Amino acid sequence: MRRIRVPKRQNLAERARETGFGLLEIDGEVYWDESAYYGFTLDQIEDHIEDPTTELEAMCRELAARAIDDENMLRRMQIPEHAWNLVAESWRRGDYSLYGRFDLAYDGSTPAKLLEYNADTPTALFEASVFQWLWLEDARTLGHVPTDADQFNSIHEALIARLGEFKHAMGKIDLLHLACDPQSEEDRGLVDYLADCAAQAGFESYKFALEHIGDRGNGPFVDLDDKPITTLFKLYPWEWMLADPFARSDSMHVTRFAEPPWKAMLSNKAILPLLWQMAPGHPNLLPAYFEDDPARKTISSAYARKPVHSREGANVTLVRDGATFESEGGSYDEGGYVWQALAVMPAFDGNTPVIGSWMVGGKACGIGIREDVSAITRNTSRFIPHAILP
Repeated sequence: MRRIRVPKRQNLAERARETGFGLLEIDGEVYWDESAYYGFTLDQIEDHIEDPTTELEAMCRELAARAIDDENMLRRMQIPEHAWNLVAESWRRGDYSLYGRFDLAYDGSTPAKLLEYNADTPTALFEASVFQWLWLEDARTLGHVPTDADQFNSIHEALIARLGEFKHAMGKIDLLHLACDPQSEEDRGLVDYLADCAAQAGFESYKFALEHIGDRGNGPFVDLDDKPITTLFKLYPWEWMLADPFARSDSMHVTRFAEPPWKAMLSNKAILPLLWQMAPGHPNLLPAYFEDDPARKTISSAYARKPVHSREGANVTLVRDGATFESEGGSYDEGGYVWQALAVMPAFDGNTPVIGSWMVGGKACGIGIREDVSAITRNTSRFIPHAILP
């Protein structure tokens, strides 16, 4: 694993316009950064990232199967009691999951370590799938990477295939509703991309704002045209959704969701200590404990303190030798914390990379890398492409 400096494409802005990618910068700072790329060997990808990701996914599903009948675990995961039946019926019905992303610490030699699982609304999807692959094609043509360089990236094809499976499972349903916050360029871009994938899978798409979801009081939710929302992709976290008043509506049991309600069990950091309890010493896990567990003292000299629910590094504190050396503010300071042993994070030219290992339909299918001068990955952390080198 190497960080290799290369020239940027002179037509980068044009390439972004051609594909509809609007996130070359965030708040005036570089987000898509192709001044370098990370080079891997095929063995590193297959043995150290792809296989462990597949195993972590299986472990998470085993954890969900255990939690569904364990009230204590559901409470630890902060699933509100009124949603237990919704989550359980979704799991037992086998509702389809579309995608998720494991964030891993990896240095190229020692086993990759799970930092967290973005199981519900992971972003950076388009850049990991389409725009990253386009960079590789151009980089090969320009001689920035070897002509036989490859990439661990079948995300786009996997998404279309999974949406096709989803459509087949739903029978005669041809319309997929996709909802997000239209004020967010990042959210709009992701929904536009998934709508395109859905079209290639045979769906018609209806894109609209989350606030325009209607409830008749019976049957599925409805859109602004009063059409039934039979299947809904919502770029809205389950913990927020289950806290909303309409989460108690009977329509929650009729409309089918992507991601499904059972993903609420995995889209929180309570799974970190629960996985450690289930598989202590696993090579791809870090020791982790709930903050009220006295056993947390075993890692008190070096740990990350993380809220059970938090996104983009919010309210995370990093401690070494008993002293805080980095922290991030945010609005997730209520609801409990977990402690996770501090990962040994590699540094390349002063940058700390985190590997996002993508799952589609339960299968590992590609990676995207975010890096920062900070050890905490934030919303503004840069996306860096990668290549598999001969």
